[in-house]
Amino acid sequence: MAETRLNAGDAAPGFTLTAADGGSVSLADYRGRRVILYFYPAAMTPGCTRQACDFRDNLAELAGEGYAVLGVSKDKPDKLARFAERESLTFPLLSDEDLTVHKAYGAYGEKKMYGKTVTGVIRSTFVIDPDGKIELPLYNVRATGHVAALKKKLGLS
Repeated sequence: MAETRLNAGDAAPGFTLTAADGGSVSLADYRGRRVILYFYPAAMTPGCTRQACDFRDNLAELAGEGYAVLGVSKDKPDKLARFAERESLTFPLLSDEDLTVHKAYGAYGEKKMYGKTVTGVIRSTFVIDPDGKIELPLYNVRATGHVAALKKKLGLS
């Protein structure tokens, strides 16, 4: 099964998802801003916690450079709320329980895990420009050190 992969210059698929606080967040809300949209497998797991805390710790710098950060997982909003509270995450965590948005971005499909091919969430990050186009698509990113590598690619470090 070949996933759809997005490329630089592609239009970012629009979405409206439920946030951890129960409100809804749309990509359209961020039109005119640069967005870092990242997909992670599951809240409160070691790798996803490390990655989320890394974004949290770099949020002021990213915001200062004009970037908004949005995290997306298949977790229910109440689990995302517990995750945000436990880790003091101040950026929106969005619930995509039916994986529609994951699939639109190519962040769900076949991947290698411990030498086996499995179907699941592909840890991915997308930088979206102010016009809603994909500026930088990154698939199969590592949780540890990802934000530092991303900042380097964006010329921020």
